[in-house]
Amino acid sequence: MAKWQNFSIWRGRLPHWRADHVRYYLTFRHKRDLNDSEMNILLQRLMRAQRRKLDFHILVVRPEATEMIFTVEMDSDGVAYELSDVIEKAKRKAGQMMIKKSGERWPPLYGESFDRIIRDEDEYEATWQSILSSPVDAELVEDPSDWLYLFVPDAPDIPHPLQSS
Repeated sequence: MAKWQNFSIWRGRLPHWRADHVRYYLTFRHKRDLNDSEMNILLQRLMRAQRRKLDFHILVVRPEATEMIFTVEMDSDGVAYELSDVIEKAKRKAGQMMIKKSGERWPPLYGESFDRIIRDEDEYEATWQSILSSPVDAELVEDPSDWLYLFVPDAPDIPHPLQSS
């Protein structure tokens, strides 16, 4: 495990690996399908984390699940933010906003997320492409660029991930 800097493992229901300067894949299911307004709320709350604590490579919110690849930024002391704190805070805030709009008793988002460290460029490319094509695969749109709840930074034509490097 010497491959990664500052490597650690902690466990909730799932094991969570942490290291500095790595790319993460993260996904979480929704308790029920989200409507357009709710997907927009969730996307906006996650995007707020993009400003200071996460650097998204790709992010998609679909009715049944959310997926993303990102790196975690360092705070002013050079310590990486804990990604679960950042993501769970965004999910909690989005859930509160959804409850307020829908009148439901509980937010439609599960508490824990599945995350893992992306180990190499082949895995990164395959995962990135899978996330990009997921709205098409789910038959939500015919072209991924038509999906309103997809964020690919600096990629108006959504190029292949390794071509933009």
